[in-house]
Amino acid sequence: MRRDGQFAIDSYVHVYNRGTKKLPIFRKKSDLWRLLFNFYYLNSSEPIAQNWKRELERGEGPAAFIWPPAWGEREPLVSILAHSIMPNHFHLILKELVEGGISKFMHRVCMAYSKFINAKYGENGALFQGPYKARLITDDTDIRYLAAYVMVKNPFELYPGGLHRAIKEFDLAYDFACRSPFNSLAEYAGVRALPIITKDILGESFETANDFKEFSRDCMLYKLEQLGATAFFS
Repeated sequence: MRRDGQFAIDSYVHVYNRGTKKLPIFRKKSDLWRLLFNFYYLNSSEPIAQNWKRELERGEGPAAFIWPPAWGEREPLVSILAHSIMPNHFHLILKELVEGGISKFMHRVCMAYSKFINAKYGENGALFQGPYKARLITDDTDIRYLAAYVMVKNPFELYPGGLHRAIKEFDLAYDFACRSPFNSLAEYAGVRALPIITKDILGESFETANDFKEFSRDCMLYKLEQLGATAFFS
């Protein structure tokens, strides 16, 4: 990551953060929904009300992922191309839309989620191990493989029996991952269309849902060959 935490506008960046001491970042599944809500509702150039969730609950609720007209026109800080929320960390593929957008977005998301968890469970202290980590994505090949890593390899680790079994049972594991709201694979599989995700360059790289699935299958088969040796995905 650049020392000043800034990236050029239109840069694509892999962002991730981990729970302090690698501990879980949630207690209940509803906690993860709050993080998912943060990805959408805090992605705004203009600040929103502190009681934003309460305001949304007066309407269709935050799970509808509808930006209220009363809040004015939504101007995102970043485009979220992909995400995956794991038990003790999360990954995002972001595009910088405004100067400092990624830095501002990540600060908002992590701070708001930490405050929510501390308030909910009567705790204090850091939830995450430190500042988020970020890596500039260098080219089209890089982002294609990263998409498979974030949206397939990560949720495959949660498949019953683990990653090795998931790769061997690829189609079943792929469907398993698509059913989770906590990663964006379903958007690329064509079975969900939450407004959190903007496919952007990944939509151009993978023109159909099957294109991405078959690319991911090849990546996972290669990963299977590497298990027990040097990992393809770090």
